[in-house]
Amino acid sequence: MRLNLDQFRFELLKSDASTAARRGRWSTPHGVVDTPAFMPVGTQASVKGLTPEQLRRVGVQKVLANTYHLALRPGPEVVADLGGLHGFMGWDGPILTDSGGFQVFSLTALRKLDDEKVVFKSHLDGSLLELSPERAMRIQELLGADCIMCLDECPPADAPREKLIDAVDRTTRWAARCRDAHQRDDQALFGIVQGATDRELRERSAAGLLPLDFPGYAIGGLSVGEAPAEMYATLDFTAPLLPVDKPRYLMGVGTPTDLLEAVCRGIDLFDCVMPTRNGRNALAFTSSGPVRLRNLKHQRDPGPLDVECDCPCCTQFSRAYLRHLFMSGEMLGPVLVSWHNIAFYQRLLRGLREAIEHGTAAEYRERQLVRWSSMEGARRMEGDDE
Repeated sequence: MRLNLDQFRFELLKSDASTAARRGRWSTPHGVVDTPAFMPVGTQASVKGLTPEQLRRVGVQKVLANTYHLALRPGPEVVADLGGLHGFMGWDGPILTDSGGFQVFSLTALRKLDDEKVVFKSHLDGSLLELSPERAMRIQELLGADCIMCLDECPPADAPREKLIDAVDRTTRWAARCRDAHQRDDQALFGIVQGATDRELRERSAAGLLPLDFPGYAIGGLSVGEAPAEMYATLDFTAPLLPVDKPRYLMGVGTPTDLLEAVCRGIDLFDCVMPTRNGRNALAFTSSGPVRLRNLKHQRDPGPLDVECDCPCCTQFSRAYLRHLFMSGEMLGPVLVSWHNIAFYQRLLRGLREAIEHGTAAEYRERQLVRWSSMEGARRMEGDDE
């Protein structure tokens, strides 16, 4: 299916001279996304604890939802009957759905995989869910997101090389089947480059996918067990393989440091559960590093969570009050800190966009890294469902 180009357009507005950072603008049927951009994860058609209005208030442009989980409940037909994801979840901005490919990695014990399809045993009730490339397309068409993903195989970072080769080649074959099965011209279908940290396999994957001429490309198979330095090195040789005039999406990444490093290597779009997952567990990202709110030193602290943040959490409540909420088991605590963490990520990406426009992305990155020298203690938290 040929994309309706009247509804989708990616404009590369500025490239940073000292890095590979890009400032772009991606038009979709439900609005424009200024890139680089971070998408909060709404696995079950909900960014946990936050309303669409709250997300908009802190600058969120686009959200992500999960095909596997929504296929299990409430079911794609139910979502379609209720107006698609936009109507169902009350979010009128752009939405991206993944394909279920990450669950191929994260739910290994509950799935069987062959060249035709992957069959999951539901983590909810043991029922079977089949995902072939064709079925993944049908589900995502019913969900109605603006951007959808090809079904792929995401292997662990330490998989044997022969397994990595199999995953790359299967991902390429499945991508062609996804392209052939995709029917809606108001959805941008992205291909996914696999290959772990192996340069030859990343080149092999890109060489197989680029002739399929997708409107955007993702880099998958990172943040699955490799060291951060390995991920950054992989981006150094993978991002340049992708078309300059199409959006580049790094899936499932990551920490604030990861975002800085990846933007400076040419990545445009990100998603990750970290802001809300950490928020629910009393860890806040701030301009001076992570803050663990259960720490006793915050018991009488009247100051804001982050003096540089203008989100409602920081302008209305003290660290002492936020700690009290967590120590008392009050649900408002996870809501407020999740809201703040999403605001922090949006502010970080907004700062990167401004730095790229002024040709100072490298300086912006270094300035932030110096301030966050203690943030490595808050590195990625593993898991599947947000």
